[in-house]
Amino acid sequence: MKKTVLAVSALLCCAALSAQEPDIPRRGMGGGMGFQMPEIKCNFDPYVATPEGFDQVREGVKKGQVVTIEYESKTVGTVRKATVYLPPKYKASKKYPVLYLLHGIGGDEVEWLNGGAPNVIMDNLYADKKAKDMIIVMPNGRAQKDDRAVGNVYAGSAAFANFEYDLLNDLIPYIESHYKVLPGKQNRAVAGLSMGGGQSLNFGLGHMDKFAYVGGFSSAPNTKMPEELIPSVEEFNKAKTFLWMVCGSEDGLMYNSSRLKAYCDEKGVPCTLIEYPGEGHNFVVWKYGLYNFAQKIFR
Repeated sequence: MKKTVLAVSALLCCAALSAQEPDIPRRGMGGGMGFQMPEIKCNFDPYVATPEGFDQVREGVKKGQVVTIEYESKTVGTVRKATVYLPPKYKASKKYPVLYLLHGIGGDEVEWLNGGAPNVIMDNLYADKKAKDMIIVMPNGRAQKDDRAVGNVYAGSAAFANFEYDLLNDLIPYIESHYKVLPGKQNRAVAGLSMGGGQSLNFGLGHMDKFAYVGGFSSAPNTKMPEELIPSVEEFNKAKTFLWMVCGSEDGLMYNSSRLKAYCDEKGVPCTLIEYPGEGHNFVVWKYGLYNFAQKIFR
């Protein structure tokens, strides 16, 4: 069923991109500075609610391990940190696929852990036999020497774009040299929330030889135009990239996701976009994103 998406001021959208910031615009609000984004029509995919307690610690469930790593970044010229989740019964003798899970503009390598309970969600998925064993790497997407989420976090756009090279040239090689990792793009996924959703779409679709699975959760205005993300439908279809997105129905940033979905609909490109009912720009949506995306990758 076709729905109409009304996004709002680009200036307002750029002004607040994390769950902790209260001024994310809700859809239907007037645009700032007299400017309003155009309406985007697209076909949303069916929303299916998560089971109760999917993100809550359950008794008797085996727990994965969360560790902090440090890696040398030649891109930045410093040593950087990332958080790594290892699945229950992780064995150094076994090889695993890897999901790179990116944070929002106001976060860092622990934002997902602090707000999104990725370890709990994954522990429960494994207990229910709903996901493949995988390593999840949660890096700091602010690729600059002072990568703390302090001060004017919106001034770091160059560092967020620079993370593409830190990810590809420094972090991925570190993970693949320090952990038993299955080789090839079919064993590599990237997804993220808000600003990290934009990064995931930009980097994942920009390097379809590196990532077979790409997820954008409430992707932010740093998301490139669809024509830049998928310049060749033939090449996209040849790569067989899995593209999956979700955004809250009340999120003023829906425009970024619906624009890409509409483009994919027009070009006949396989793509999923789920509209989470009644929610804005928050971890309710992003947990839903991880819960569903994790079940669909590495199959």
